[in-house]
Amino acid sequence: MVSLKALDAGVDDVLAADGLILATPENFGYMSGALKHFFDTVYYPCLEHTRGRPYGLAVRAGGGGDGAVAAVTPLTTGLGWNEVVPPVIAAGELTEKHLTAARDLGATLAAGLATGLW
Repeated sequence: MVSLKALDAGVDDVLAADGLILATPENFGYMSGALKHFFDTVYYPCLEHTRGRPYGLAVRAGGGGDGAVAAVTPLTTGLGWNEVVPPVIAAGELTEKHLTAARDLGATLAAGLATGLW
């Protein structure tokens, strides 16, 4: 497993990944500027090379989180990535339930990759 900040991740990292977990705060009802920069950097170079790549999304939301999910979804759809777990949205005060959901997101993605499910 490799963990990178969005501003540090690039095309080679995405090409080398078997799956991705995208995590972002919701800023003004949108994904973070760092995640937007990530997509600006990797979208076209990865477009024809990462179709079918499994991914999950976690959003730390100040609001409802739907705006951040709505901003990410067209980009992952355009890349042809496969959402293998529903987005985890941690809205309001951060709770143990949110943290468990985020851990479960990662475990589900990892288990699917380990077993060849995706």
